[in-house]
Amino acid sequence: MAEHYFSQKPTSDIVEKIFEMKINGVKIKFTSVSGVFSFGKPDRASLVLIKNFPNFSGDILDLGCGYGLIGVTLKVTRPELNVFMSDINERAIRYAKINAKDNNADVTILKGDGFVPWGNRLFDVVTFNPPISAGKKIWMDLISQTYDHLKDGGALVCVGFHNKAGKTVERGMKEIFGNVLTLAKSGGIRVYMSRRI
Repeated sequence: MAEHYFSQKPTSDIVEKIFEMKINGVKIKFTSVSGVFSFGKPDRASLVLIKNFPNFSGDILDLGCGYGLIGVTLKVTRPELNVFMSDINERAIRYAKINAKDNNADVTILKGDGFVPWGNRLFDVVTFNPPISAGKKIWMDLISQTYDHLKDGGALVCVGFHNKAGKTVERGMKEIFGNVLTLAKSGGIRVYMSRRI
């Protein structure tokens, strides 16, 4: 059976690739790993999300954090944020912790499926790059569950390729939250935001 980056226990050989990037004048180093999304370099959609992340404060959850690209970068570039990160993939969690330590990012990282690790905790913002290849039911459930894990006025911020599954993500956000805005456009990539109001 083919493995996916959302597998709980990847069995593929571990191969590491290190890369550096500069965001807002800050240099950040990542160790990416095989069996985890965006191996070898940052994916374009996540970079668009990072560069256009709204000016929120408070508790931010990077859901399905992979090796920590979004969550670690947000904490390094905006240290006033309280960043929480989780993923179902145990290899992703191991490397997210490595990358947080290497970049002196004081974040909270837990392993688990969806919101299970967080219990009844509420967040000001939940953000993720939807796992499109996991299937529509998986990421629609995550969008739906996000609503119940946001404080009043809190926001879900997602990214997608608009002419692929992005339009469906946008429709799903509007269906569940009753509202959706496009925060940024870059090529075929869109950053969408819904508020719990």
